[in-house]
Amino acid sequence: MSLPPKTPASTTARDKRALGHGVFRKCEGCGAVSTAEQLEQSWEVCPSCGWHHPLRADAWSRLLLDDGLLDPWDEHLTSGDPLDFDDGKPYRERLARAQRAAGKADAVQAGRAHIQGIPVAFGCYVFQFMGGSMGSVVGERITRLFERAARKRLPVVLLHASGGARMQEGILSLMQMAKTVAALERFRRARRPFLSVMLHPTTGGVAASTAFLGDVNIAEPNALIGFAGPRVIESTLRTSLPPGFQRPDFLLAHGMVDLIVPRAELRARLGTLLDLLGAGA
Repeated sequence: MSLPPKTPASTTARDKRALGHGVFRKCEGCGAVSTAEQLEQSWEVCPSCGWHHPLRADAWSRLLLDDGLLDPWDEHLTSGDPLDFDDGKPYRERLARAQRAAGKADAVQAGRAHIQGIPVAFGCYVFQFMGGSMGSVVGERITRLFERAARKRLPVVLLHASGGARMQEGILSLMQMAKTVAALERFRRARRPFLSVMLHPTTGGVAASTAFLGDVNIAEPNALIGFAGPRVIESTLRTSLPPGFQRPDFLLAHGMVDLIVPRAELRARLGTLLDLLGAGA
């Protein structure tokens, strides 16, 4: 009697690695394994240790906004290729790939919404779009967010999650730092509150522009928040950084942020702050 052909070891190993792919997820904080469904139901917060994993922009809208509804602004704005940039792959190809991956036209979405019944101008960086990098379109959308909020006398709630400026647009990207901060300064004349929420990660030119300029600066647990990354700072200064450097607890202790708010509590806390700051009046 002939035996069935032996399955190659490489195929068996591949099958084992693929088993459960997309069904189970390993926590970055404690290593506990949860189902993808469990994490989705807990808004990507580990049920074992409370580690906050990244949340997509659409999920943020569902979590924070009344009925999950956002009336979008400036969706027609899309990035061009002003420098004809090519780093082995044309910038236009990278943009098209990012649009497919993120399901968004660029790395920030903005619009009008309500949080616990209070009308707000709401913005959220889309980290899945080229690491939430700030190019000309991102800068323009953030600028228009503050300008519309000023005209309509709305408070601004802006969620930051970015790797910084978008290198494919060179100096045009860096100019967005000054542009967005100038728009924020004009917005302040309307005497409406600006609540800045810093997610993981908030770094580079975005951290150096609007992220730390809120009337109240809120950080998520375990988020990396700062300008240059810890490894870059250590290699440049040739020194060791203190424990917890650029993490929320360290920043709170040193006066850089005002609150650390777990994801499940953020909607209620934003509503309370908006009410206390007179946004609902």
